[in-house]
Amino acid sequence: MKNAENTLQDTDTASLEDFYRIKQLPPYVFQEVNRLKAQLRSQGADIIDFGFGNPDLPTPKHVIDKLIETVQRPRTTGYSVSKGILGLRQACARYYKRRFDVELDPEDEIIATLGSKEGFANLAQAITAPGDIIYAPDPSYPLHAYGFVIAGAKIQGIAAITADEYLTGIKQALAKADKPPLAIVVCFPSNPTGEVTDLAFYREIVAIAKQHGIIILSDLAYSEIYFTTPPPSIFQVEGAKDVAVETISLSKTYSMAGWRMGFAVGSKRLIHALARVKSYLDYGAFTPIQVAACAALDGPQDCVDVARNTYKARRDVLVETFKDAGWEIPAPDASMFAWAPLPTGFEDMGSLEFSKLLMTEADVAVSPGVGFGDHGEGYVRIALVENEQRIRQAARNIRQFIAKSGR
Repeated sequence: MKNAENTLQDTDTASLEDFYRIKQLPPYVFQEVNRLKAQLRSQGADIIDFGFGNPDLPTPKHVIDKLIETVQRPRTTGYSVSKGILGLRQACARYYKRRFDVELDPEDEIIATLGSKEGFANLAQAITAPGDIIYAPDPSYPLHAYGFVIAGAKIQGIAAITADEYLTGIKQALAKADKPPLAIVVCFPSNPTGEVTDLAFYREIVAIAKQHGIIILSDLAYSEIYFTTPPPSIFQVEGAKDVAVETISLSKTYSMAGWRMGFAVGSKRLIHALARVKSYLDYGAFTPIQVAACAALDGPQDCVDVARNTYKARRDVLVETFKDAGWEIPAPDASMFAWAPLPTGFEDMGSLEFSKLLMTEADVAVSPGVGFGDHGEGYVRIALVENEQRIRQAARNIRQFIAKSGR
């Protein structure tokens, strides 16, 4: 039966290569890790899973209560509107004013999206012509590159372990280019590295974009998961609205990942383009979810502090216990991820093979860095989605694994 299943998977994969857009996409390395994880669990293994950035914290009670209240009202379960209900867009504007002191017009500068991922992907569809060049950070969340690849663009990955490295790479790429790219993607706090940046970075990137007529797409999904200085928004830079769109998400801030609720904000021209595309593709999020999202943005924010403190505590336990186990991991300044170089003695193995070995030998799942781009090789991403007890158990398993390996 196992051989038959493998044959069917191979046949399905081969048949997918008949499709033009599928052929533009590389093999999804996370699928290989997930397949092994499922196999080991089916055999009874207790996998401590740091691989998938799926928040395990509960959605705040006042948000759930608002969902339940709203879904019982007449006429709230029909079609919504693709750009989001006005009250939700107004709540987003209030958030930007409160958090960044940035004024946004709910009518022309904000659109609600089905999570930031959908907004980003559909914006790529809205603005991209075949052959357009996009500068994207490497390593980065795969959608930052492949949302545009699916839309027909060509990606120029630029090393981005730090913000300074990325900015230097952009300048060097522009100096060598025959023409500027259509767009530059930025993502700070970064998924996967947890790196942050400051307003000086955004001032420079906005100036570059204005000089060369480039669009900036800023992913700010981890705006509230920080452990030092609160991350800025690109719109704190004067004139950024002329060239930029920013995506944000409620997924991590309020542990609402499955609710699929986010926003794209900024340039009227780009927001209108996204709204035009979305009007053909969806009717917006379920209205009770949008009303509950208003409760999240406008309601008590102590739940955000609790989430932030929980991730920080987990980060600290992970860094301390993994170091004791023989694996040095830098402490991230933000996000719910640690970006970890492969342990000493395993560097030559590659991130994919190391991730599989760690799972089979230590019952610990992580994401191979190569899945986030070529410059991610030599690293793994560790999501802070297991409690402190499980993190300590993972460290014990890893200590035994490293000792037994003889490396």
